Amino acid sequence: MKRFKILGLIGLFYLSAFSQAQILPPDKIYGQLFVDVQLQSVFQDSKTFVDCTPKGNAEDIVIKYRLLTKDSVSKIRLEQFVADNFTLPVNTSSDLKTGKPEPVVQHINRLWKVLERKPDVTIPGSSLLPLPYSYIVPGGRFREVYYWDSYFTMLGLRQSGEWGIIENMIRNFSFLIQTYGHIPNGNRTYYLSRSQPPYFCLMINLLAEKKGEGVYAEYLNSLLKEYEYWMDKTAPTKHVVLMPDGSILNRYYDQDSIPRQESYREDYKLATTESLKVDKQKQATIYSQFCRNLRSCAECGWDFSSRWFADGRNISTIQTVNLIPVDLNCLLYHLELTLAHAYKVAGNAVTFNLYLHKANARKAAINTYCWNEREKWYVDYDFARHKQSPELTIAGITPLFVNIVSQQQALQVEKTMKQKFLKRGGLVTTLKNTGQQWDAPNGWAPLQWIAIKGLENYNLKTTAGIIAHRWIKLNVDVYARTGKLMEKYNVENTNLEAGGGEYAGQDGFGWTNGVLLKLMSVYH
Repeated sequence: MKRFKILGLIGLFYLSAFSQAQILPPDKIYGQLFVDVQLQSVFQDSKTFVDCTPKGNAEDIVIKYRLLTKDSVSKIRLEQFVADNFTLPVNTSSDLKTGKPEPVVQHINRLWKVLERKPDVTIPGSSLLPLPYSYIVPGGRFREVYYWDSYFTMLGLRQSGEWGIIENMIRNFSFLIQTYGHIPNGNRTYYLSRSQPPYFCLMINLLAEKKGEGVYAEYLNSLLKEYEYWMDKTAPTKHVVLMPDGSILNRYYDQDSIPRQESYREDYKLATTESLKVDKQKQATIYSQFCRNLRSCAECGWDFSSRWFADGRNISTIQTVNLIPVDLNCLLYHLELTLAHAYKVAGNAVTFNLYLHKANARKAAINTYCWNEREKWYVDYDFARHKQSPELTIAGITPLFVNIVSQQQALQVEKTMKQKFLKRGGLVTTLKNTGQQWDAPNGWAPLQWIAIKGLENYNLKTTAGIIAHRWIKLNVDVYARTGKLMEKYNVENTNLEAGGGEYAGQDGFGWTNGVLLKLMSVYH
């Protein structure tokens, strides 16, 4: 009993899913050293230190630092201490040297090996959660596997015939579910408090194209465990929201309420600023609430965007946990349908009907709470204020992606999308430019694919083709200009690079490569 009390005190709220009690993120391992490195900006990117590996025993490093800090430590001495005791991580670059420009398809096919990681080995003191099979990383500062990125990466791996790595990645995600109770944001200890948009079921659908219906039986238990995680069955994750009419929908909700370890300096400053605006007795509550909203936004993958801000402009008003995201619930609808199909394949008619009923109930709830008749668009629902969010984002096209709208609604959504979101280089993410990376003028590969596939589902192929051709041209033009494939793109001024956010633009880039290859196979 005492052991669990200690774990609670040090902030490990990862519950029963964490079968390995010794899994600690860097802030818990290194304590004051972690705080000092992050707040004194030893590295420009806060993610650098949490991805470092210790050169010796972590406990010994902590003891040495305590002895060092008996006297005041300058930033120069701190930098030297880190250099002496840690090995810095290496960014993955897509800058392949060929001596001459090569076609983008050939470049991407060579990039898979650059972005591939072999099965991991355990390194004491490292934040990496070892995976038993090979996998693809996005690139740049993203040195580990990422959950929702991987589905879009797989679209390109499929075009390249890389079925072996696709299956290995799915096996890794199944391993993570079985080991930790969910698929973390990425395979790092500091990501264990949250997941990401649940695309595992779509990965299984993709693998079934190659291996047949047997994959549903093979991964049924993992599909069920993921569903139970999102539905608060295996742990009090608080993803579930009971709506006024008794229906059930879901939100994003990180299990922790401290600054993100990989963005510690940024979150600490923001949360401190907000907490100082209130009475002293409320400061701790405001601080933790603000951090949870930041972390929960990271779970959604759109970190950050005006979509999540109460005033539609400022991150100081972030309210992620108050919103029912339309796209999250569409993905959970698809997961429910996939479970229904898996049980049908298994010959279990009773459970098939159970999950089909759940899917139909969710479909009805999405249309009740998220369809905006005036805008002819799907929006998030603010359940704290009992009203729809006024923010229009490209997430509103996701219901077409999972086939839950009528043909008439699909035509209305198509019209709104063309009027508001379609730009010279593809689809813009939101209608506001706030300096956040998931706002205008930026476009992102996964969102282009969701929209294109959604339009195709309703035979709206002309518009789907327009988006595809504009996105392909933008990607290829930037590649011709820079030799790189980027994480995100400026779709409004295609001569400018995408910006915004907490870090510089990254290249590589897993999901861009995947979507581009897939689209070029169909539209180019």
